[in-house]
Amino acid sequence: MLDRIFTFFFGEKFRGRFEKLTLYLAIGSFIIHLILIILHDLHWIDLGASTKELFISPVTAIYTPFSFILIYEVYLLIYHLQDSFTISIGKQFEIISLIIIRRIFKDISKVDLHSDWHQSSHNLLLASDMLTIVLLFLLIYGFYRLRQQKPEFKPRKSIERFVRFKKMVSVVLAPILFGLAIYSLADWLMDLQKFNMGEISQLKDINKIFYNEFFTLMVLFDVLILMVSFKYTDNYSQLIRNSGFIISTILIRLSFSAEGILNPLLILIAVLFGVLMLWIYNLVGALEIHRSA
Repeated sequence: MLDRIFTFFFGEKFRGRFEKLTLYLAIGSFIIHLILIILHDLHWIDLGASTKELFISPVTAIYTPFSFILIYEVYLLIYHLQDSFTISIGKQFEIISLIIIRRIFKDISKVDLHSDWHQSSHNLLLASDMLTIVLLFLLIYGFYRLRQQKPEFKPRKSIERFVRFKKMVSVVLAPILFGLAIYSLADWLMDLQKFNMGEISQLKDINKIFYNEFFTLMVLFDVLILMVSFKYTDNYSQLIRNSGFIISTILIRLSFSAEGILNPLLILIAVLFGVLMLWIYNLVGALEIHRSA
């Protein structure tokens, strides 16, 4: 039964269809967003106070398709959960990097080009985000290079049950996350309506919607997988590495509560910590394999 459900939602056929749907939604949402901006600029429609958030410039239209691409990345994370803890963490790093890219597209339209531009806090935050994405891209590259070099340890016992457990986690996690995504979008749209009507004075940071709760859930499920993995391996370096990966996820989660420069700084520290843990794991693993040879 579990295999049937997993194959239906995570088989190549469903993945291909979901990928196509994501592509169509991304293109369609980009065109619709762009049309709304043009109609507002022509004064044919009034989008209210929300124009300061997502309708200030045609550049901000790129924000919407990236939101759908991010949802697909979440699906890929769940898809690869059964394969490897390292791949799962790598996907989390990719997701946070795409969140920053999306934020850059939204904020770049608000850049202040006056003579004292370097004194603008908005400009400084945008610059820090741009520097962060370059460093993140480099760190993620290093992470996947290190993954190719990681030592392979033989499990203490058959891991078929462990793989089945991770499949079960994927089956449980998928509807929770997609349900949360729909709820978060509906909640934000209601707040947007209240904001335009003047019922609330400030909107929630759109960059934090869904992903705050998403990384909280990932911490909980990662810890669960780590605890179950104790049954199948007693390798010290592997347990330390996986624990370090969870710390990286916790730091990413904390970054959503941080403001200003501290936000990209925490993200960089989180990914750097994950890369260093994998690098040290490779060194220790190579030593352990050489010792046992």
